[in-house]
Amino acid sequence: MLKLSSYLGNPYIGVYCVANEGLALVPFDAPEPLASSISEALGCEVMKATLASTNILGTLVAMNSNGGIATGMASLTEIRPIREKLPFTRIKDRLNACGNNILVNDNAALVNPDLSSASVKQIEEALQVEVVKGMVAGYKTVGSVCAVTNKGILCHPATSQDELKMLSELFKVPAAIGTLNYGAPVIGASIICNSKGAVVGSNSTPIELGRVEDALYI
Repeated sequence: MLKLSSYLGNPYIGVYCVANEGLALVPFDAPEPLASSISEALGCEVMKATLASTNILGTLVAMNSNGGIATGMASLTEIRPIREKLPFTRIKDRLNACGNNILVNDNAALVNPDLSSASVKQIEEALQVEVVKGMVAGYKTVGSVCAVTNKGILCHPATSQDELKMLSELFKVPAAIGTLNYGAPVIGASIICNSKGAVVGSNSTPIELGRVEDALYI
């Protein structure tokens, strides 16, 4: 299922929300229409949370079916309720915007090449997948410019054919390019998705929505 939504009028919903196959995290002040759209489109439980006393959960968290990893600035008080639903680890790295720096599904993870070796090991253990360092379309913040599920990947429009091939082989799903929110190249910041569906920023056009459906097999 595919739905359009926004967070308090902001179409960059991937900055604020994050999901895996069974759980979505949204800010405490997330509007009910957004929470309902995520629950219906992704077929998952929606949990309200805060991390590092902020609402930018999509920026600070990366998740797959095996676990989640978040900024080291998050407190234990914030993490504990999430750990009741999913194994959750805090990363200790200066590059702690995990949602921006980690692109992951249940098969693999591509991460910012500037992450430390200790952080890569933490990510491997938390998400239980092979972790590879790399860039997409010239960006190190791979999680902000791509979205991946267990069915497909949608990437920044400047992603090269060689990069698409690499991504497809790494994540074991087909890869494609596109835009969202009326031409924005920051795919990861504009969408919340899993293998069952997607919620896309409200400024996205019908052509962009069609691209999401084709790329992620929704």
